[in-house]
Amino acid sequence: MAEEFPEPAVVRDNRRIDPETGEVRAASPAGEAAPAAPSVGGPDDGAAEADRDAAQSLAAERLDELQRLNAEYANYRKRVERDRDVARNTALAGVAESLLPVLDDIHLARQHGDLTGPFAAIADKLEATLTRFGLERYGQDGEPFDPAVHEALMHSHSDEYEVATCVTVLQPGYRFADRVLRPARVAVADPQG
Repeated sequence: MAEEFPEPAVVRDNRRIDPETGEVRAASPAGEAAPAAPSVGGPDDGAAEADRDAAQSLAAERLDELQRLNAEYANYRKRVERDRDVARNTALAGVAESLLPVLDDIHLARQHGDLTGPFAAIADKLEATLTRFGLERYGQDGEPFDPAVHEALMHSHSDEYEVATCVTVLQPGYRFADRVLRPARVAVADPQG
């Protein structure tokens, strides 16, 4: 009882261009591609050369289109991500800006010792949460005056300072992601001069 094996599979290469030589194959009458004969310089050489040049030109054109499309998609993706980040930061800055009066009240209550007990814990959690999202309080006594981030409400002259200096912070400033939501309101001392 010998086991019968099926006949081996026959593979026909129907490609118009021979992958090994790069020559255009001539079609046989049965519809099968016949291997290309080495060219000797017959009349079909010009047509084969023209076909090869056209195929290479078409392939280069398609590759250029594909690369351009890929670059456009990459730029689109970057632009969408950037716009999404801008929208997110704008929304968070709007929420933080609307909470500035609450933060001012907490700051004043803490300065006067009125913030105690469970309210102190709630205030700490609120400030910590806003800090985690990027809100930053700034403004310290003794720092140099910068009109981009400080608003001078009082002005005086003093021999103690060599540059314009914030001597008293009347109301702290807040910034969110390098954007000033409110400048620090300060009393400024200029050098005598």
